[in-house]
Amino acid sequence: MKILTVAGTRPQLVKVAPVSRELRKHAKEILVNTGQHYDYNMAGIFFEELNIPKPDYDLGIGSASHGKQTGEMLKMIEEVILKENPNAVLVYGDTNSTLAGALAASKLHIPLIHIEAGLRSFNKNMPEEINRILTDHVSSLLFPPTETAAENLKQENITENVVKIGDVMYDAVLYNTAIAEEKYHLEEFGVREKEYILATIHRAENTDSKDKLTAIFQAFAKLDEKVLLPLHPRTKHKLQEYGMGNLLDGAANIRVIEPVSYLEMLLLEKKAKAIVTDSGGVQKEAYFAKVPCLTLRPETEWVETVDVGCNRLVDPLEEDLAAIIQEFQPADYSKQLYGDGKASEKISREIIKFFEKEAACVL
Repeated sequence: MKILTVAGTRPQLVKVAPVSRELRKHAKEILVNTGQHYDYNMAGIFFEELNIPKPDYDLGIGSASHGKQTGEMLKMIEEVILKENPNAVLVYGDTNSTLAGALAASKLHIPLIHIEAGLRSFNKNMPEEINRILTDHVSSLLFPPTETAAENLKQENITENVVKIGDVMYDAVLYNTAIAEEKYHLEEFGVREKEYILATIHRAENTDSKDKLTAIFQAFAKLDEKVLLPLHPRTKHKLQEYGMGNLLDGAANIRVIEPVSYLEMLLLEKKAKAIVTDSGGVQKEAYFAKVPCLTLRPETEWVETVDVGCNRLVDPLEEDLAAIIQEFQPADYSKQLYGDGKASEKISREIIKFFEKEAACVL
């Protein structure tokens, strides 16, 4: 059996690592890296740190508008599928790489497997929301990570071959946290344990608004704690475009660093006093690390973290972000929201079962 996996961003590569380890015990995997995250620090180093197999195809798409980027990926992924003739195409999450892989498989009548199916923000202004909805509706085998995600699929009349399995990101965190603590140390980043706020800002809804970025950084500057900010290329570009360098220069407590590797990020998350983010994956990793999380978005796909009181949505234009960071006290980290850390093993077994069933039906 041959599975063609399509990935291209750093969160997807984190998920590829544990799933590929298990999948390759039972099947031949062809790995396609679209290059959606084209910066070495953003994605390239992940292959080394996580021992991800070298991609069989490195498409090198890079940055572009949504339409152009997705179109280029679709064209090149289709060529790979026609050449390799896989039994299935496997995609992760909700990026342009996900959508391109899904469309290519669907057009060529190749079964599509979607890991992280059923997530919904219910905000169609987010390109990720469109990507995940379209991908789910052309998928043949769907793996929602939570009960909420499975229920979302049911509400959209997607009920066949839906298997709630847990979250592969939890698998990755359990496997890699000890490695991260052994390899890296906080002294390298100029911070001390539980004496800094870790911040990641990159979503267009924040970076494309000068008012929002100003409010966010003004809130950071009010804090007594040091704010450690691995600066995303998009955010860096926008800060330069808006002429906000003076705001950063005037805030002695904001420490800007280059984007960090996955292992470095795990260490920084675990040792932080709190995390402020607009990332989806970081919200979950904060929960795994038992660290308070403030999410700078009006909604989240990971509603469970909010429901148990460990994550809080914040509007930096309408609320006092600095005060909320200081006052927020999480409730309960004890609930097993995202499975038992063995999702990758279960996904591999379910894929084998799916194709054995398909083969039996043909016979």
